[in-house]
Amino acid sequence: MTAAKSILLSQSKSKSAVPIHALTPDTLAAFVKPLSNVQKAWVEANGFKARPNSHLCLAGKDGGLAMVLYGAGAPETVDPFEPGRLSGALPSGDYALASGFSNPDLAALGWILHSYKFTRYLSGKESSKSGETARLACPDNVDRSGLLARADAVVLGRDLINTPAEDMGPSQLEAAVRGLARQFKAEVTVTKGAALEKKFPLIHAVGRAADDAPRLLDLRWGAQRAPKVTLVGKGVCFDTGGLDLKPASGMALMKKDMGGAAAVLALASMIMAAQLNVRLRVLVPAVENAVAGNAFRPGDILTSRKGLSVEIGNTDAEGRLVLADALDLADAERPEMLIDMATLTGAARVALGPDLPPFYTDDDELAAQLARHSMASNDPLWRLPFWHRYNDMFSSKIADVNNAGTGGFAGSITAALFLRRFVENAGSYVHLDIYGWVPAARAGRPAGGEPQAARALFSMLSERYPRR
Repeated sequence: MTAAKSILLSQSKSKSAVPIHALTPDTLAAFVKPLSNVQKAWVEANGFKARPNSHLCLAGKDGGLAMVLYGAGAPETVDPFEPGRLSGALPSGDYALASGFSNPDLAALGWILHSYKFTRYLSGKESSKSGETARLACPDNVDRSGLLARADAVVLGRDLINTPAEDMGPSQLEAAVRGLARQFKAEVTVTKGAALEKKFPLIHAVGRAADDAPRLLDLRWGAQRAPKVTLVGKGVCFDTGGLDLKPASGMALMKKDMGGAAAVLALASMIMAAQLNVRLRVLVPAVENAVAGNAFRPGDILTSRKGLSVEIGNTDAEGRLVLADALDLADAERPEMLIDMATLTGAARVALGPDLPPFYTDDDELAAQLARHSMASNDPLWRLPFWHRYNDMFSSKIADVNNAGTGGFAGSITAALFLRRFVENAGSYVHLDIYGWVPAARAGRPAGGEPQAARALFSMLSERYPRR
């Protein structure tokens, strides 16, 4: 995509930028009153009523663009990213949010994110056209560097998810983690091969059938004595379903099954750019759930890193297996906060749809804080419970637990409960069952990959662990 810095200009550019005025039907008349007769006539002729998300360009005496009128709507009923649609609707040039915007920070972020286009596989004219967009001066009292860091992190997550599995397997995901580590001077260790099989048997079993070897990626950053915050992201780079093979329709979007990894890397990028006071650890089990003669099978009994034996009821419930080993490793370090993110279940989409990922935690104070930040950051989340009575759905007669719940009910909750078994020592634990994809374009959210929940979590962590 076009670099965020070239879209969000410095505040000094606002003096020469075309002003955009946000109006409502109630404020329109008073604003128009002092305009020239020609401008008033133009407003009237176009029937502009300042309805939500409408806009009108007004010329000045020299015939050039003098200002833009924008229909803002009531803040409580309009997506804060809606002004971002102007980035693709206005002529090329420099613009500034002049008046009437209730949340300039999110309006500017929406402007940048709405301009995103995944151009890696476009060629020639189509690729060059994708970079055309209107530019916005950073609004007054908005932290430009912080805004750009959030935007860049979202772009990182989107690019990772949008890249097809042919170019985003475990080895390429490792390269992305190493690239992020170089950017912020973090440390990375990688476990694969015989060491992975010995130390992380579930991760190895899920990924052993793929040509691109499974591995555990481990990034560390921050002061040793700072509060420990650990992020775990599901990195299933493609999911065939294994021997419980998905139908073609079920595989169509499985390049996004590493969306949890993309989201934690986006979050980690924000944390490191903001220099939050944390000892950050990021764990990504990177695998491809492929089909071959050595693929793990339904009915197999696998022993997890924790020591719990797992009966494989379904090879398509592989995400919880790779997360289980990673969570056990993370939990052993007793982090103050442990967060995992995963494109884990279709049941979450059935319950809440693609826009609203559920999150799970036993920490009521943290849940309230995260819910508040999700709304404030325009990155919505909704709490669902660890309903422990459903644990019986994972019972097995020949192993400690089965990886596939019985009965077909409460799929997102039961998956969360499976993971909960592998966390005992963390101060607070949050599991997020994200979709990682925008099926239909909306303001600030083009169709395609999306690191859902990353901005909400960053906002919450920024309050808890501000920069020293």
